[in-house]
Amino acid sequence: MSIKNHITASCAISKGAVYKNGEPVFANPDADLTGFLLSVYQYLTLNYVRFYKMDNLSKLGWLASEILLKDSFHAEKYRPEETGILLTNSNSSLDTDLKYVQTIRDIPSPSVFVYTLPNIMIGEICIRNHFKGETALFVFERFDALFMEQYVNNLMNNGILQACICGWVELLENKYKAVLFLVEKKANEQTNIFTAQNMIKLFQIENI
Repeated sequence: MSIKNHITASCAISKGAVYKNGEPVFANPDADLTGFLLSVYQYLTLNYVRFYKMDNLSKLGWLASEILLKDSFHAEKYRPEETGILLTNSNSSLDTDLKYVQTIRDIPSPSVFVYTLPNIMIGEICIRNHFKGETALFVFERFDALFMEQYVNNLMNNGILQACICGWVELLENKYKAVLFLVEKKANEQTNIFTAQNMIKLFQIENI
């Protein structure tokens, strides 16, 4: 008998709008990317100095994780090593790579260079939440829900993780999209079974 894990929360950010569990919670469609990300941060009434040091990809993923976990995740139920993060996108850290190349023409910027790896985004989420479980970022042309289902289920059903944040965080110049899922073993009347089909449904509903 296969073990069924569950999507206990979801979040999407794209085109100036933020969704939580399929419902719109914030919008600022007229802002540019930098202004929009800042407005989401301010909407959440956060006080986290590291946010201002992050590149845009990390800000996007970090904000999506804040919205995903807010009022949905009870960290005290898990040891730090029992919660992991598995993300995918299509352009890795190219947005920051291009900005770093510009700095080389003058003086290379260490503060930009540190974000020229996409897994730094995952590191920022882990630092914030004290997660110490399995982490990885994979690059695909598009969101591969079946791959995500198989990978996360393998980790959770073999006892490596008890909870996992997974999904898609993509940003290049002014185009961006983040869709995250919180996967846990618990279930109630409001959860969806963690399957590729259910991820695709939420992916489409929550993003526009």
